[in-house]
Amino acid sequence: MSEHISRKELKQDKIKETIEHGAEAVISHSQFALIVIIAALVVGLGYGGWRFYVDRQTVQASTAFDGAMKAYQGRIGSAPDPADPNEPVYPDEPTRVQDAQKKFTAVADKYPSTNPGRLARYYSALCLEDLERHNQALEELKKISSGSDKELAAMAQYQMAEIYSRTGQANDAIKVFRTLADKPSVLVPRPLVLLELASLLRKTNPQEATTIYQQIKKEFPDTTMADEADRGLDTISPKS
Repeated sequence: MSEHISRKELKQDKIKETIEHGAEAVISHSQFALIVIIAALVVGLGYGGWRFYVDRQTVQASTAFDGAMKAYQGRIGSAPDPADPNEPVYPDEPTRVQDAQKKFTAVADKYPSTNPGRLARYYSALCLEDLERHNQALEELKKISSGSDKELAAMAQYQMAEIYSRTGQANDAIKVFRTLADKPSVLVPRPLVLLELASLLRKTNPQEATTIYQQIKKEFPDTTMADEADRGLDTISPKS
């Protein structure tokens, strides 16, 4: 037997080696592709399951929120309305507000990551305010104001300013209204905030209040807000 491999044999060995390496590459690529497909399916199923869970939570939260809102708008009297016998009936306003607050809090605590849950937190704060539990209302509103929902945060900040104003904390209210005026939102428009700000400043700083009223008339002419600004100007002494 010859000690040297013939060219033919060498060529055959190279062809065999190439085929083997090619087969390995194909198998490796196929395995990788299978892994990618499986991973994609897992991610897709996971997202689909998560989406289904979120949607289901939102539906449940919406139903619970509607129930709390019925309590919030419930009838005060001795008997249900004949036109709507399922409508909640309460003997007085405090009882109605207390029941609504409990229901809104339950929705907010159970579904905190849903839009109905976040809105329920806001209405719970409104109920606390109606019950004269101002400190608790402010705590709830502060939580909402730091959230990612800008519109709801603006509503919470506006309500905080209203509480400050009613409880003799005018400086805190003015500070919040100034912030809202600089960053207006759809649900808390700039002219509304400016009117509230000017109303607070009429006694302590009538000159600035006058400037703000005139600013409203200039920025929002021929509107009800401009009419309100005119009425505000009439309440300020000409000597100011």
